[in-house]
Amino acid sequence: MQDKIKAKLNENIEVKKRVINSLLPQVETATNLIIAILKSGNKIMLCGNGGSAADAQHLAGEFIGRYLKERKSLPAIALTTDTSILTCLGNDYGFDNIFSRQVEGLAKKGDILIGISTSGNSKNVLLAIEKAKKMGCKTIALLGGSGGEIIKAADLSITIPTKITPRVQECHITIGHIICGLVEEELA
Repeated sequence: MQDKIKAKLNENIEVKKRVINSLLPQVETATNLIIAILKSGNKIMLCGNGGSAADAQHLAGEFIGRYLKERKSLPAIALTTDTSILTCLGNDYGFDNIFSRQVEGLAKKGDILIGISTSGNSKNVLLAIEKAKKMGCKTIALLGGSGGEIIKAADLSITIPTKITPRVQECHITIGHIICGLVEEELA
């Protein structure tokens, strides 16, 4: 069993090495974009499905609460948290529109939407990114594998170089934590 555990940990390390070798400029750009948006008085919105929904909520909590330093709360909202809204929109507009309708109601020009999708093909995340862009928001996508359809839609894509969903998710939360820490350092 320990050999299997070691193999999974090594797999994680190898993917993160690939992230280091190929994605640092995108992470830096994302961080600077988020800092600029927050400095201008705008907000962060996040969305995703399943584990990516949990990551969206986790990162929104880090911005609203604190990451490592006591500081002023930063405006962030996970579009995945209100079950009444999700079920209402899912029922009335279909699952594909649960995030785009929220973006339409909550976003203002200059905000940023961070869409998280391990496959890059989550239709509801794609439609939210398209709606956000039409409304004058910036968009960042945290993706995996080839980046799917979303890679073409987002202003900035950070695509983890593997199709193994757990490794993609581990890298998404690591990158999210790095961004939270750098944003906090700049704005605290």
